Amino acid sequence: MTFLAFDFGTKRVGVATGSRFSGSAEALKSIALEGEARFQAIARLIQEWQPEALVIGVPFHPDGAEHEITLRARKFGRQLKSRFRLPVHEVDERYTSVEAESRGARDVDSASAALILEQFLRENP
Repeated sequence: MTFLAFDFGTKRVGVATGSRFSGSAEALKSIALEGEARFQAIARLIQEWQPEALVIGVPFHPDGAEHEITLRARKFGRQLKSRFRLPVHEVDERYTSVEAESRGARDVDSASAALILEQFLRENP
């Protein structure tokens, strides 16, 4: 089963791909577009990779409380589900950007998306 994962941000969305077979994820790119252009870029990636499901990172405060970006990330997930008619899974993505930065990622957003997908694959074998 192939997945595309997204690290949602208001300026950029990081994208990664991976599969249950490999149990790993690969950072693809960051999309620095907004509105319809963002979804068109995602549509091209979906066409290219043919995922069976999508995974999105949903951020929370350290204490588990929601904040504005939590709500926006969930809205983004609902938009993906309605536009592309694929299952969308949410993953708590606290600290993925910090971890990606500590690993020296050149593209923190797509590296964060890969970490989100790897977490999903570990939690859902």
